[in-house]
Amino acid sequence: MQATTKSSSSNEPLVIIDNISKTFDPLFPPALQNISSNIPKGQMVGLAGPDGAGKTTLIRLIAGLLLPSQGKITVDTFDTIRDATSIHNIIGYMPQRFGLYEDLTVIQNLNLYADLKGLPTPERPDTYKKLLAFTALQPFTQRLAGNLSGGMKQKLGLACALIRNPTLLLLDEPSVGVDPISRRELWSMVHDLLAEGISVVWSTAYLDEAEKCDNVILLNEGKLLYQGTPKQLCQRVDKRTFQITNITDNRRQILSHTLQQDNVIDGIIQGSNVRFVTKTPPNTPFDNALIHLNSDLNITPTSPRFEDAFIDILGGGPGGRSVLAEKTPTLPNTGDFMVEADALTKKFGDFTAANNISFKIPRGEIFGLLGPNGAGKSTIFKMMCGLLKPTSGKAFVGGLDLQVAPSQGRAHVGYMAQKFSLYGNLSVQQNLDFFAGIYNLQGAHKREMTQEMIEIFNLHEFLNVNAEALPLGYKQRLALSCSVMHHPQVLFLDEPTSGVDPITRREFWNHINGLVEKGVTVMVTTHFMDEAEYCDRIALIYHSQIINIGTPDALKDKAKTPTNLTPTLEEAFIDLIEQYDVGKNHVS
Repeated sequence: MQATTKSSSSNEPLVIIDNISKTFDPLFPPALQNISSNIPKGQMVGLAGPDGAGKTTLIRLIAGLLLPSQGKITVDTFDTIRDATSIHNIIGYMPQRFGLYEDLTVIQNLNLYADLKGLPTPERPDTYKKLLAFTALQPFTQRLAGNLSGGMKQKLGLACALIRNPTLLLLDEPSVGVDPISRRELWSMVHDLLAEGISVVWSTAYLDEAEKCDNVILLNEGKLLYQGTPKQLCQRVDKRTFQITNITDNRRQILSHTLQQDNVIDGIIQGSNVRFVTKTPPNTPFDNALIHLNSDLNITPTSPRFEDAFIDILGGGPGGRSVLAEKTPTLPNTGDFMVEADALTKKFGDFTAANNISFKIPRGEIFGLLGPNGAGKSTIFKMMCGLLKPTSGKAFVGGLDLQVAPSQGRAHVGYMAQKFSLYGNLSVQQNLDFFAGIYNLQGAHKREMTQEMIEIFNLHEFLNVNAEALPLGYKQRLALSCSVMHHPQVLFLDEPTSGVDPITRREFWNHINGLVEKGVTVMVTTHFMDEAEYCDRIALIYHSQIINIGTPDALKDKAKTPTNLTPTLEEAFIDLIEQYDVGKNHVS
């Protein structure tokens, strides 16, 4: 399905959204409220917004899978109410959650979707050949979909959505939980489709993706906040974005102090630097509250990004305060290593999932594990937590061997799993009570800690709601609250913010940064490269082993080239893996 001709995009609308509203429950605000917008032909339109903004609802309405409570949508002149069948014939739809059958093979899933889409039998061999080549899934046709990596699952989902060449392709967060290499491959594939004249709506939690789209629709709480080019949106924060460099003190403290300034609405850590956005362009070089913190700090303007404007249009980020950290007792800095992996190896039959993994994490450090899907990160995590027995090697937490003293070791540990691992059929309150019992909290102390979690994570209105019915952001809040209520010394976070919006992610990192300042040791995996910048050190995992380890800036330095002197961490991630592959192939 490689492009052969380049079709030019136009401003002629393919989808017309006219005053659409959608209400699911009259007791709650509308999921969408009075939305009017157009999706031009031949363009990639990014659909962005926080959790619960209405992105999935809008995509399902466009697809004719939901009926609007008010208003009208046409797709290529077809009405989504009267002509739903016609619309189904001209769209490809890839849902937010993996929508294929995991107990069917790749080829069986393609056969099923060919049947559903009415693809004539004589056309199938050529169509399958093109799709399998396009997605690089040809070697895996007999593999069960459930056994594919995250990136390969998304490619299979894309292939099934393209089983009949669509006029409009609707992708609902296709890159959630997918590593940077697979994200780049998906992005390249979709751009090839644009060159064939297919129009694309790409819903995303990754704002660097939205920034690359031709146009963006920005939703919040069911309302349309913005439609236009990313560049136009960035102009709203012109002369309001800055970078703090030459930080010799603790950069987490610098970020926290910066976010407390009246004119600062957002800030993040970028390697050894801090980036921030002001409410208004400052009249002076700076109000010197920051300069007084450290006279050597260098504060300079930096180019605005889409994410800066996104946070600004939503009214700013959550600030820098963490009530969770404020209520966490400070741990003594004994200078010892809180987490140690000593030649950890895990084999499943002939397959080696983790190979000779060794590292040491001192108290009060954020240590990141980065790597492609299937590299072995979650296997390493589970061994470090005592949830998986190593084939060889040892894991220590707080000096305790988790295979020798598992109960004592786990008492020091908080663990947040990659997939939502709480009890979906229990309410929020029941999950809190259950995990308080697991951590041996009793009586008044148990009641105090569960109430503290409810207050900190704003869970009041959901206490009687089953966990599986929570919005994604609140699922993650509940999962984090259940992992920290016993004040662990070590916190294991396996992709804690996968799929949640940037404001919720900032809230989480406020808590993580605050806990680390109290002496808590954190080990984290993430596919968000901007989050990885918060780590003190990163181990890059590939083919079940550590291929590089160092600070974020050190890894970026290794990826510098004469044509790219300031690589991003994502570029470094991809480059270092490619360097490893080249070296390995050269040796072999």
